[in-house]
Amino acid sequence: MNAERHPLLRHFRPALPAPPWPRQRPEVSFIVCTRDRMAVLKSCIDSIRAACFAHPAFAAELVVVDNGSRDGTAEYLSRIAATSGMALTAIRELRPGLAAARNAGLAQARGRVLVFVDDDCRLDRTYLADLARHYASGEKWLIRGGRVEIGDARDLPFTIKRCDKRERLTRDVHPGGFVLGCNMTMHRDVAARIGPFDERFGAGGALRSAEDTDYLVRAMLAGMAVEYVPDMTIFHHHGRRDRKAIDRLHRDYHFGNGALCLKHFRRAPFLLRHFYWAARSAMRELAGGPRFDPELRLSHWPIVLMNLAGAAKFMALVLAGRPPQRAQPSMETNEAAGAEAGAR
Repeated sequence: MNAERHPLLRHFRPALPAPPWPRQRPEVSFIVCTRDRMAVLKSCIDSIRAACFAHPAFAAELVVVDNGSRDGTAEYLSRIAATSGMALTAIRELRPGLAAARNAGLAQARGRVLVFVDDDCRLDRTYLADLARHYASGEKWLIRGGRVEIGDARDLPFTIKRCDKRERLTRDVHPGGFVLGCNMTMHRDVAARIGPFDERFGAGGALRSAEDTDYLVRAMLAGMAVEYVPDMTIFHHHGRRDRKAIDRLHRDYHFGNGALCLKHFRRAPFLLRHFYWAARSAMRELAGGPRFDPELRLSHWPIVLMNLAGAAKFMALVLAGRPPQRAQPSMETNEAAGAEAGAR
């Protein structure tokens, strides 16, 4: 997969940075996508800055993609750019959807290592030091994700990962949730090889979720490893405190996973095996077997039903001729930085 086939990836070719960027190319690019969540975005940006200042040897930049906010996010980003203390690029992506926003961020990021962080997450102060240590090994052909802790004890324990063991994804484990998209990193050459995110997937897209899981599957199919490490910690302030919100997210996740099964059924038939296991567990649940998540009282049945619905929706999109992603992003870019501070 090359830039000629995917014009979006032309942005990955090295280019001289425009002033007032730091003199050296950043080692890491933090990519944060947001929409109408300025309050949590502020805390996210503050935590990224704190982690970068705690480990200044690993030069960093911040790319924030505003996916159509109407709450003053664009004005806030313009206001803080000059005083942020690190290189900051603010992008206004006009196409809706998390995958489209991630692609816009990819097109502008200049770092050797790319880090995707959700706007409702906060980095641990040691995050950048952990990141630098892992990528110092020289192994680059992999996607690596870190620990995701609950950020607020009042939130329900969902969309987190607290495993204490370093491990790599195998086909016996469903890729969904193995590495969470709110804390996902890769070398820029990995992104160039895999290509853009599939814009049919993800929040705000037709398939609601799984743009990150689709990326993991595509990495595996390209012969790359997917690794989880128990450090590189972020704290997820997702704000979901009632069962209704969790149920809706649970269903959306498996709607996207069903579409994923159909998209990759030829090259990744192991995904169908996970659907079979879910269906078998759902039948056992009828006979008194365990739920999918006993603590949150989540059933296997929404997994099965939403997998089928997601697969049907994917087929409808294919028949309608909707492409996986659009090559040319339509966006407005505002480059600004606390440049000299970021260069020091």
